[in-house]
Amino acid sequence: MASGRLLGFCGSLREGSYNRKLLREAVRIYDPADYAEADLRLPLYDGDLEAATGIPDAVQRLADQIAAADAVVISGPEYNKALSGVLKNALDWVSRTKGSPWRDKPVAIMAATGGRAGGERTQWTLRLCLTPFRPRLLTGPEVLVGNCSDQFDESGRLVNARYEATLTELMGELRKEVGRG
Repeated sequence: MASGRLLGFCGSLREGSYNRKLLREAVRIYDPADYAEADLRLPLYDGDLEAATGIPDAVQRLADQIAAADAVVISGPEYNKALSGVLKNALDWVSRTKGSPWRDKPVAIMAATGGRAGGERTQWTLRLCLTPFRPRLLTGPEVLVGNCSDQFDESGRLVNARYEATLTELMGELRKEVGRG
């Protein structure tokens, strides 16, 4: 049953990243009527750049996508025990735009990593970074896909029934949260 507008964020720029695969599995399960994947290839945040030229068009486009979405799902890798610089940079830039696009937005987060913890610290640091924007951040279930190179088949589908069940539950919770809005 397709419904709503979903915006996806992948914290890895690599097309074949496991977080992109996880994100696409979340989208498949959520089944939105409209889906867009955010382009996080943004310039590094620089106050001098902002002062000289204002908010870059790509950043404003991202903020507008967040504002227009019914919900956002974020999948991010763990780099050096924290969220990726790509995600942090996007959050920093969007924080500079007008209109508080994250405010009251239902947001689900997940992670896929090569280690056994599955991105637990990514999620923890991402929650800290999102909190000031006051989204309706789902607290769970936590989708932490560890040893990710063994968790997807050749077509990008999850092969672990436990991870798929947890992801299905999270997407169900996100749908419920959208309905409360």
